This record gives sequence, C-alpha cells and structure tokens, in this order.
Amino acid sequence: MIYGYIRVSTDKQTTENQRFEIKAYAFNNKMIIEKWIMETISATKELEKRKLGKLLKKLKDGDILIASELSRLGRNLLQVMSILHYCMSNGVQVWTIKDNYRLGTDIQSKVLAFAFGLSAEIERNLISQRTKEALLRLKSEGRVLGRPKGRRNSHLKLAGKERQITSMRVDNVSKSEIARVLRVDRLTLSRYIVKHKLEPEIMPEM
Repeated sequence: MIYGYIRVSTDKQTTENQRFEIKAYAFNNKMIIEKWIMETISATKELEKRKLGKLLKKLKDGDILIASELSRLGRNLLQVMSILHYCMSNGVQVWTIKDNYRLGTDIQSKVLAFAFGLSAEIERNLISQRTKEALLRLKSEGRVLGRPKGRRNSHLKLAGKERQITSMRVDNVSKSEIARVLRVDRLTLSRYIVKHKLEPEIMPEM
C-alpha cells in the first residue's frame, strides 16, 4: 500500500501545499496514493501520540510512505533516523520529494539503515552520558537530587481517607475546605476523588 503523509505544526498552516506536491510526485512516478495520513501537530510531541506513530505499527513489508521532506517525519535527526531505521528494517520504503530520497530494500538502503541505527544508538549513548555527567556535577556542588527526604507523595497522604472524603462531600463540604483539612492541594484532591470514584452522583460544588 502507498501512503501519503502530511504534517503541519499549526492550524494557520495548510496541508494543501504538501498534498499537491505528493499527488504530483505520485502522478509523475505512475503511482496512486491509496491512503492519506494528515495531522496538525508539533513534531515535538511524542511519536506515540501522533498519527504517524500509529501508522508505523500498521506498515507492512512492501509498503511505501511518501512525504514532502524528511523534516515532516520527526523533531530532530535522532527521531528521523530512528523512524527510517524502523521502516527499512521492516521492508517499508520511505520516499521524500524535496530531499529526493528513495529509501527501500536495496543494498544501498540496507547500508543506510545500518548507519541510521548506529548513529541513533551513538546519539542515545551521548545523551545518556551527558545526563550522567550533569547529575554528577550537581551532586558535587552539593545539590540534593530527587524528592527531598521526608516529603511524601501527596496522593499517599490521602490513602486510607476515602471514607472521610466521601462523607464530607455528602455533607456538601467544598473540595477547597477538604483540601485544607487534609493539608493537600485542591487539584491533588480532585484528581484523587476522580481516580478513586469518591464523588457522589449528585453533589453541588460549593
């Protein structure tokens, strides 16, 4: 199957330019776009939260993914390389118009896939190393890392008080007042009530 992928970052941008480019490219190469994937989302969003992330899981050996350019796929070089490596490792071809790439299953693409995978692994190791060095530097400067000792998670403070919370809500005690009594943030209390389904079905908020 041949997919056309279009991504814009904001509502002010139009998908029509990319769609036109891909349709013209497909026509010139005697191809038919069988399915379009279009999304308005920043590439900084996690891949799993993007339509592209869901599409990658569906792609099969022999499929072709066409985009206007590589930058439409990812937020940085590492993410783009990871996507290309994944596609080529699974027999999926990636064609881009402006970059003029046709990455497929030939020997050249396999070499590129290996290079992309190796580069991505090196970049991950470099990021990990930089993070470790930064933490060691902060520790050497006397900075306390992690949650301060003695500070408990706010949700743990509410554990075991479900009946008390429900009883006060039945008595029309506001969430703000309950939060003050239990010494937690009101938002934390609200999330805890939703998570544990402690809100009575009919309860006017005060």
